[in-house]
Amino acid sequence: MTEALAAPAETPFEEEFVTGLKKIFEEMIVFNQVLGLKITSLKPTQVRGRIDMKPDLIGHFSLNRIHGGVISAGLDTMGGLAVMAAIGARHMDETPTQRLHRFGKLGTIDLRIDYLRPGIGEYFELRAEVMRLGSRVASTRMEFLGADGKLLSTGAGVYIVS
Repeated sequence: MTEALAAPAETPFEEEFVTGLKKIFEEMIVFNQVLGLKITSLKPTQVRGRIDMKPDLIGHFSLNRIHGGVISAGLDTMGGLAVMAAIGARHMDETPTQRLHRFGKLGTIDLRIDYLRPGIGEYFELRAEVMRLGSRVASTRMEFLGADGKLLSTGAGVYIVS
């Protein structure tokens, strides 16, 4: 019987890099403030965020259901953040400031959202990971979950990185 090889250890990001990315996404992208998006975890292989439900996000007034555009925008944002984290991890030989300046050309090329269940709840968790990071294009997979952990929507995004 052979032993399974352990996956290589993931090098954690420096606090300066994490703080910088959070500032970009939570403060400098004003639309994310409207959504109330908060980054809860930032790792090279996966990012997580949270959106608390508030009246401004209601899409169906009698059911208190979150608007589909909030789901789409949140998943797109998290996909872009996952790409930034992957690029940051690829260039750990650079300073955090140098890595934070690499994101000026990042943009969404394609986005697909599948709405699986109504978005009803007091808050929502968003997750994203990069499936492939090329020199010009990255592809991502995203999830939008309810407070109870149920999968409400999924997304797939493609982003230009150069």
